[in-house]
Amino acid sequence: MSLSDEIKAALEADSDLMDYLTGGIYNDVEEINRQNTPEAFDANGELEPCALIKLGTESKLRSGILNSVNTPITIYFYQRAGYNIIEPAMDLAYVDLNDKKIGSHVWNIEYDIAVHQQRDTALDCALGSLRFVAKRMREIEVAGS
Repeated sequence: MSLSDEIKAALEADSDLMDYLTGGIYNDVEEINRQNTPEAFDANGELEPCALIKLGTESKLRSGILNSVNTPITIYFYQRAGYNIIEPAMDLAYVDLNDKKIGSHVWNIEYDIAVHQQRDTALDCALGSLRFVAKRMREIEVAGS
């Protein structure tokens, strides 16, 4: 299971968070849109509160342990208008992930920054985001082995 799959599973296990994010949590798409994430939209084509997990550029973890990395994780939270749903959803996601060990190869996930009360111009909706850094052993898959 990939790191983003493990993060998604951990967040989806929080029923209170999922009560807020009625449009779902996504990690296998580049962006939220009607073509790739139709479940994020209601019958009228309006955006439901949802989240998107994106992994960033890894850097070497200076631990002396071979294949150890820092992996940035950004979670974007979307809501059609206002912030009354995504702000508490961000709080719950923070509690679910900060200072936690998720999956078999993550030693710790640490909170980095939050961005509140922004606007996604492409979707014309409210946007917030949380960024964490996972300190972990990078899984290496070699073809043919």
